[in-house]
Amino acid sequence: MTRDKVGAVIVAAGTSQRMGGINKLFAPLGGKPLLAWSVDTCEEHSLVQQIVLVLNDKDLACRRKLKEVRGWSKVTLCLGGARRQDSVKEGLKLIKDCDWVMIHDGARPFLTQDLIEDGLKAARETGAAVAAVPVKDTIKLAGDERLVKETLQRGRLWAAQTPQVFSFDLITRAYENLTTEVTDDAAAVERLGYKVQLYMGDYKNIKVTTSEDLALARIIAKEWKEKS
Repeated sequence: MTRDKVGAVIVAAGTSQRMGGINKLFAPLGGKPLLAWSVDTCEEHSLVQQIVLVLNDKDLACRRKLKEVRGWSKVTLCLGGARRQDSVKEGLKLIKDCDWVMIHDGARPFLTQDLIEDGLKAARETGAAVAAVPVKDTIKLAGDERLVKETLQRGRLWAAQTPQVFSFDLITRAYENLTTEVTDDAAAVERLGYKVQLYMGDYKNIKVTTSEDLALARIIAKEWKEKS
């Protein structure tokens, strides 16, 4: 692993609409706030030079306190936008003097050092890499009235996760040229015609979106603490 400089954009500007009134990013998880898991992992990685934590306006003051309490020396706070892609674009503006950018969802607490390093290795092949896992379920493509139009070939389907890792120049150019809505960062790069490399993610690298997800995350966190 060469000593390339890596910047991380952690997107945490959502409003937890599907959490039944709970702010998931502050929800206790294994003895610390859920958001702290991924930020701590980036803080501890020697290649990560800078972390831009993108927040909504309601959470900004609380995050300043969290940054101070946890002693995050690499973190810069950033106000997000209306959509996820707007938040990422704002975060990218604050990345300085980095060769690579890792974009990660703050709602995925179980980021690991291996996921970061594997992503960097894969990104060196094409300039863009996405953590992903093979789909386990059979996927049906539905039409009107939920009628099945096609059963997709499961062997070729992958569920995308974060982190997603890109060369700084490539992801910056992708967002500068983005004119339509995308659901992940790799899609912005794909629209420029560049190849995106998938690398093996982790089935435990879940995104906490609902209260059921949070319950599962607490089980995973307990297992991690018992192993450590």
